Amino acid sequence: MTHDHLDAAARPASRPFGRMLTAMVSPFTPDGSLDLDGAARLASHLVDEQGNDALVVNGTTGESPTTTDAEKEHLIRAVVEAVGDRAKVVAGVGTNDTRHTIELAAAAEKAGAHGLLVVTPYYNKPPQSGLLRHFTAVADASGLPVMLYDIPHRSGVPIDTETLVRLAEHGRIVAVKDAKSDLTATSWVTSRTALAFYCGEDALTLPALAVGSVGVVGTSTHFTGALTAQMIEAYDAGDMPTALALHRRLLPLFTGIFRTQGTILVKAGLASLGLPAGPVRPPLVDATDDEIAQLRADFAAAGLELPE
Repeated sequence: MTHDHLDAAARPASRPFGRMLTAMVSPFTPDGSLDLDGAARLASHLVDEQGNDALVVNGTTGESPTTTDAEKEHLIRAVVEAVGDRAKVVAGVGTNDTRHTIELAAAAEKAGAHGLLVVTPYYNKPPQSGLLRHFTAVADASGLPVMLYDIPHRSGVPIDTETLVRLAEHGRIVAVKDAKSDLTATSWVTSRTALAFYCGEDALTLPALAVGSVGVVGTSTHFTGALTAQMIEAYDAGDMPTALALHRRLLPLFTGIFRTQGTILVKAGLASLGLPAGPVRPPLVDATDDEIAQLRADFAAAGLELPE
């Protein structure tokens, strides 16, 4: 092992966005319009009741493929106004067009966002040199810290380890939302760089912490946030029995929220709890009665209640 490896491994992992983040849904009114008042209320709930250190808005969970650029900007402003004094707001700006991503990043910065989430360009499948150019161009064009989003099962292309190591040299590329399901790759990058890795798969949060990740950007954390934060705190304190017990307790929701597309079930759960959510926009479809019944059973299995 080289001295560089030792130095990186010895450094305490920084948490530029805290340790517990939720990729927030975008509440809509019954007619499908953006519900900015609802977004402010939901953001406040997620920070004040569920213990989130930061919120990601305009991610895929926020139905970013179906919201306009103007809606995205309005949503950032509403959430920053609601919780920006006590939590960070990370704006999803990633697209498969570098120029458009840079435009969204500039709008997010102007709207008050504290950081950017930039997903791997999807569908057009750029090579690693294209990923390097894309992410570097976005980071060069913005004054905000950047969290890369590595989710090859959606984007079609992983960010390879060597690409991540090179991107880590950029002063504003500080974090990764890691949804690659490859803890070996995670281990290599966290041992070679100071990038803050945030687990992007709820059920892998605890094992990801064990290989150098610093927290989670969750979906089920709309409901499990406070307990997930306790799990991370227990891990940090070296209390593995408590961390493992919480991991096992929450598994039914960590996984159950993805029985269909996650946004669908999050919005159904929020509606049952009387929290702002509204319908999903096509091509998503709202949860069926059977799916909601199964979600209620998953809540119960995790020791939580979803009202009828």
